[in-house]
Amino acid sequence: MFKKLALPLLFVFAPLTLHAQDLDDANQQEQTAQQSTPNGYIVDNLYLYIHSGPGKNYRILGSIEAGTAVTITNEQNNDFVRIIDDKNRNGWVESKFVTADPGLKQQVNDLAQQLTASQEQLTTLQTTMPQLQSDYDSLETQNSELQKTIRDLNQQIELQAQQNQNKVEREQHQLLSYGGAIALGGVLLGVILTLLLSRRKRYDGWN
Repeated sequence: MFKKLALPLLFVFAPLTLHAQDLDDANQQEQTAQQSTPNGYIVDNLYLYIHSGPGKNYRILGSIEAGTAVTITNEQNNDFVRIIDDKNRNGWVESKFVTADPGLKQQVNDLAQQLTASQEQLTTLQTTMPQLQSDYDSLETQNSELQKTIRDLNQQIELQAQQNQNKVEREQHQLLSYGGAIALGGVLLGVILTLLLSRRKRYDGWN
């Protein structure tokens, strides 16, 4: 009689147990997903199913494409590891299909992002190029004007130095001329005085 009652009770409580387990798994998935950061990848050339437990006999939650970035948890069992995929699904996959190295898909995605960033930088440079060229031309013009100003100032300095030298030479020539004239005047004055004194002595002798 007990066996007759056990079979119906099994059909009644088994769905409830499975539903409770699914609720626990869902809660755990939600909590883990909120704190997950991708740290692994699904290996290339693979179409992999994710299960609700550590085994192929557990319910399939969906599939994961090769190269997908996933978060690897510390839970492992029966050569399975619990992961969180890019859709925030929390489940189990075979450990041998999970790697820490990025696959070709991830590498392509990374290169595509780098290419996009490079194109944006190139566009920015192309946009700013006319302004940079204008600034360069303006600086070239200022440089030419400054060089001309320096040349003009150097010429003015040389001209001023030459004028000062000529002035000094003129002043020296004038001083020499004045000195010569004074000396000549002194000589003439001495001769005149000598002649006058000589004539006076002769006149005094006659008297």
